[in-house]
Amino acid sequence: MDTVASSEKKKLHPYQILLWVGIGSIIMMFAGLTSAYIVKKSQANWLEFELPTIFWWSTGVILLSSFTIQMAVKKIKLGEMGPYRGFTALSAILGLVFVILQIQGYQQLEANHIALTGPRSNSAGSFLLVITGIHLLHMLAGVIALVGVYIKANFSKSTPVNALPVELVATFWHFVDILWIYLFVFLMWVS
Repeated sequence: MDTVASSEKKKLHPYQILLWVGIGSIIMMFAGLTSAYIVKKSQANWLEFELPTIFWWSTGVILLSSFTIQMAVKKIKLGEMGPYRGFTALSAILGLVFVILQIQGYQQLEANHIALTGPRSNSAGSFLLVITGIHLLHMLAGVIALVGVYIKANFSKSTPVNALPVELVATFWHFVDILWIYLFVFLMWVS
């Protein structure tokens, strides 16, 4: 009887399976993009430049958001809805701060005459924009999901606490955080 109960606990929810399939496809997409970056970098007209310092700040913000989303998961499992709402909101705000810092980084590059798009652009700047821009889209998707679970926590009339939605969002959020760390190290090291 205990083995049946323990195997029931270990089963993944169908939404978790779908999330992991999606994460796998995102990994493959970024593996392709970073591979193309390496191949293109070997061409003669590649422009070498440093990432703006603000990207370091955005990395700190995203790491902090990973902590806050994990605290949100912990609080909902304890049934502490007030702190859960607070940590969820803080995670979404930190996600938006990350997006703003990234955009400011793009503006700093443009101010340093490193065009990311248009006729003045170089493959190096364009690749940076595509790779980090697609990551930003995933961050925005995570922020939207966080806003959704926050709204549900504030306006839901049901009393049972279901941690699955925030667990799914947290898994995606941690993935996007880890993905940024990979991309940041990759762009710092390979560039």
